[in-house]
Amino acid sequence: MRAIQVSEYGGPEVLILVDLPDPQAGEREVIVRAEAVDTIYLETQIRGGWGEMFGVTPPYVPGGAAAGTVVSTGPGVSASWLGRQVVAGAGTRGSYAELVRASVDRLVPVPDGLSLREAAGLAHDGVTAMGIIDSVGVKPGDRVLILGAAGGMGTLLVQLAHRLGAQVVGAARGADKLTLVRRLGADAVVDYAGDGWTDAVREALGGLSVDVLLDGVGGKLGSDAFHLVADGGRVSAHGAASGEFATMDLPSSRARGIDLYGIADVQFQAPEMVQLAGRALTEAVEGRIRPVIAREYPLPSAAEAHRAMEARSIPGKALLIP
Repeated sequence: MRAIQVSEYGGPEVLILVDLPDPQAGEREVIVRAEAVDTIYLETQIRGGWGEMFGVTPPYVPGGAAAGTVVSTGPGVSASWLGRQVVAGAGTRGSYAELVRASVDRLVPVPDGLSLREAAGLAHDGVTAMGIIDSVGVKPGDRVLILGAAGGMGTLLVQLAHRLGAQVVGAARGADKLTLVRRLGADAVVDYAGDGWTDAVREALGGLSVDVLLDGVGGKLGSDAFHLVADGGRVSAHGAASGEFATMDLPSSRARGIDLYGIADVQFQAPEMVQLAGRALTEAVEGRIRPVIAREYPLPSAAEAHRAMEARSIPGKALLIP
């Protein structure tokens, strides 16, 4: 099979197309012929040198989820999975490939009416977005600020918070991304590329503080946004697209009654991941959310996809198509 392999940490150029032996399904495993492969920004950071933090060392095939068709099953797997369209869910390693070996415990059936591309676009971000919304408890009337609102997960968070009746402020960079965020249901949009963006958030909220901060960016932007949060508010600091997670003042948070959630709170075991993914796919097939798939790249162009993600030139999702 053809696959993308990283032989050493480095820039996008280390993503090389190679021929590898076809994988064989082991105990309670299946082989999925991938038709759409999810990409997330974290993969660029792992490739750039974060791999050891996540137990990934070269040489390795990147990727953590894909959608496709089950073409073979291993011992202990019901033959009823053969031929089914599935998501090989989050935590499935080595998905930048034509064939993906996945644990049956991480398979999520794709419902009728949903394309495999849409399913792949929800494989990571749908799970994380549903988990974040559940943990922070977004409710009607909440004032919600979403950083990175035009990203793959941010676009889902905007839709979910809007559907729950929150007042949503979406923060992103550039006019095109802000237009997208508003179209998805944000009540107000703010460009955080320039100075004074936190003042613009307060103005959009009529001078009031933020009840819920959903930070998919981290760094200084996330830290600055933290000061907008009301006493008793909730913060999910789950992203580090800036290169680092936001710095939060823990003593101040406790004193102000702010509930903090981090990246560890969105690391799900297989049963919970499957349940959250199933909910996300159902929400999509019933038209309540949709993944924003901005670009599709052939598998050999994985390096180009990574360059585009690092340049922040993609609103929503990029997929690889084997």
